[in-house]
Amino acid sequence: MSFDLPRNVILPVDAVDVRLDPSPHPFALDNAEAIVENWQREVAAKPALFDGTVVLLSQLTYRDNRLVGRCYAVNYSTFMLWRKRRENSGAEHAYAHAVLVAGDNALVAIRMGSHTVNAGRVYFAAGSFEPIDFRDGQVDVDFNMIREVREETGLDLSDAPRGKRYHVLSTASGTVIFRRYRETAPADEIARRISAFVATETEPEIEGPVIIRHAADLPDGLAAHMKPLVEWHFASVD
Repeated sequence: MSFDLPRNVILPVDAVDVRLDPSPHPFALDNAEAIVENWQREVAAKPALFDGTVVLLSQLTYRDNRLVGRCYAVNYSTFMLWRKRRENSGAEHAYAHAVLVAGDNALVAIRMGSHTVNAGRVYFAAGSFEPIDFRDGQVDVDFNMIREVREETGLDLSDAPRGKRYHVLSTASGTVIFRRYRETAPADEIARRISAFVATETEPEIEGPVIIRHAADLPDGLAAHMKPLVEWHFASVD
């Protein structure tokens, strides 16, 4: 099977072997005209959108605590059409979350800016895998996590203690690979730093930080995949 992993359950992951195929994704080849037409509508609604490069999967399996998959670089415009036609498309989306844990054990997430596709949604600072996140054709999950957190919040997690392993949650809408990153500062101080960074940005990607202090402390706009991650954090240790 192209996508063979349990859905809607959090699983431990000791290794991620997702490879970048240099050829075009079949979905992009089969839908070239529709991609252009849809992108024109998307940009008309959100002029700040940028047709950069992300990756889409064509295969992902979970065996013996390992994720193994194949992905292709596609334009963001291709990804936007895929979001509308994902069922039976032969493609899936995977992304990573650095689960930011403050010194007081609270979680620090972000709320997306009004000009973005996910305006108002709350999740951990993150972005799709891009070709820059691959080393010799294999995805470097931690590089992606650290890069996205730095770009969106100004925080540098390069030296922050990490969880012993990754975990994964796969749903019909996508697969998130996540790992705890711990900061010594309390959540309020981390939030202050993020807010200060956002204030310096001309067009910040995020609206600001969101602190989650316990499993029942779920903010408005929380992305659907986040509730299981929040519950997992407050109920478990690495």
